Amino acid sequence: MLDATTTDCRLQRTRGRADVGFAKGRLTHLHQQGAAKAMLPRMHGRWPEIVFLNTAGGITGGDRLAYSVALGEGVQAVATTQTAERGYKSTTGTGRVQVHLSLGAGAELHWLPQELILFDQAALDRDITVEMATDARLVFLETLVLGRAAMGEHLGRVHLTDRRSIRRGGRLVMLEPLRLRPADLTRPGTAGLNGATALASLTLIAADAEDHLERLRRILPNTDVSAAASAWGGRLTARFMAEDAFPLRRAVAEAVQILTNQPLPRVWQL
Repeated sequence: MLDATTTDCRLQRTRGRADVGFAKGRLTHLHQQGAAKAMLPRMHGRWPEIVFLNTAGGITGGDRLAYSVALGEGVQAVATTQTAERGYKSTTGTGRVQVHLSLGAGAELHWLPQELILFDQAALDRDITVEMATDARLVFLETLVLGRAAMGEHLGRVHLTDRRSIRRGGRLVMLEPLRLRPADLTRPGTAGLNGATALASLTLIAADAEDHLERLRRILPNTDVSAAASAWGGRLTARFMAEDAFPLRRAVAEAVQILTNQPLPRVWQL
């Protein structure tokens, strides 16, 4: 309880960690702490589905959250989030999120979280690392929405650093550092966002990744959403940009189903 003479009000901050592991077709560990939760709903596809949740409802300055998935040899699973994550306005400090994904020999993971929505004056650092065996298979999605369109929000000040790295057989095969600053929101042309408020990156890491390129390109949209895809060296990546999140979500959902040949996670809303 604060008394009338208190001058330094320390705000309560969120802490949370959720770790899930599968091996030999069964759950081997499930750890939940604080605001981070992991749910395992009844299967509606061919594989187990892991649904992560932040019970705090979003992330603000000073929050710390960590999530991990570990798949043993030959395990196949889907991981997603119950809803879009929200980066709230920060009055002090930066929120931090760490994600670690591990895939054993012959394992396959579809990492399909819903969007990260940044509110005006959000401050967030996120680090996503993947360690996968040479013959493992990964579908990896990240989607970013800038502002709340329904409220007519335009970001005037925002801080985001987002580092994504994937190692396959111990070798770095993808490194994507993203730093978003206010000037980037209005920069025109291919060097900037050119008015886009919704962005997505969808990657397949697999021995046959290049084989899926033409099929994926055939369904990429040419109106409402700017999209392109390329493939090389066991990696296929598609990028999406749009002025509105809804058409982007529909385009990404179609592309995800091309690469996974599975139904979308049940918690997704289209």
